[in-house]
Amino acid sequence: MKQNDKILIIIGLVAGMVGLAVMIGFIGQGNVRHVEIFWTEKVEQTIVFQEIDGETQIKAIKGVKGENNPTLISRTSFAYILTVINNGTTHHRLYIDGFNVQTDLLEPGQQDTITIFPETEGEFTYYDKRQYLEPLGKIKIFSVVPSDEFTGIWKDLI
Repeated sequence: MKQNDKILIIIGLVAGMVGLAVMIGFIGQGNVRHVEIFWTEKVEQTIVFQEIDGETQIKAIKGVKGENNPTLISRTSFAYILTVINNGTTHHRLYIDGFNVQTDLLEPGQQDTITIFPETEGEFTYYDKRQYLEPLGKIKIFSVVPSDEFTGIWKDLI
């Protein structure tokens, strides 16, 4: 084997290793995806109307923690999907002040879904709106930001 052939083989091996390292770095940064990785973010919660001791109450079923008339929590820039079920004995309508949205007038056993897209933080009251507004609880909207930013593959390996 000639001296020039050995040099070409060494150059080819080094170029191949550098190319592989560059590909791993490029792909590892998230620059190559076969599918979209950003799904529509959403918060889904389900609550029910019921009468307890003659008073209208909201009870949490899914995605909500708390006692009667819980504080509902969501994030800005997320779709907030609230399913409302009427397990009571009378008609009910959920109204959210600040967003000016409401369910249909729900007969006992019916349900409806509200979808809102909060853009700002705040605290909003929700009501049972039949003949008059009866305040039941609060919805709190928070902005959530990441604790740190992605600094690259090399910083993450250290």
